Amino acid sequence: MKRDNLFATETSKSNTQFVKDLGGVVKKYGFIIHNEEKMEMAHSFGKHGAEVAEGFDLHMIQVCKPEKAAKSLSANPERAVLMPKFIMTFTQNGKTQIRFLSFSADNIRAVIDDEQFPASLAETYNKIIEMIEEAK
Repeated sequence: MKRDNLFATETSKSNTQFVKDLGGVVKKYGFIIHNEEKMEMAHSFGKHGAEVAEGFDLHMIQVCKPEKAAKSLSANPERAVLMPKFIMTFTQNGKTQIRFLSFSADNIRAVIDDEQFPASLAETYNKIIEMIEEAK
């Protein structure tokens, strides 16, 4: 399999401020944060009785464009396995670290036999990276 891509960047904004700003940016482009009430992992783990280290502030932010996703999944529900797109944020060395994993076209084709999906998914990956850059 070909190498997948890890987009890694950082901002001097607090994690909370970056997430708030990202929410505004994604909305501007017709996206949503799908899991707003569950993205703060310290709270999610705590609800299940798991303790985390003091200062643990990992956010797993699921980004979705409902209109595009609905059309895509209606055309081919096999695409669903690659549809969740998560941006991870956490504080390290006084800065907010931002990570986003995207998959190569070859890996997408290896998972889903669908001619149009790799290009469509690549378009979404690029837009998510642009939105991250805008929010930071």
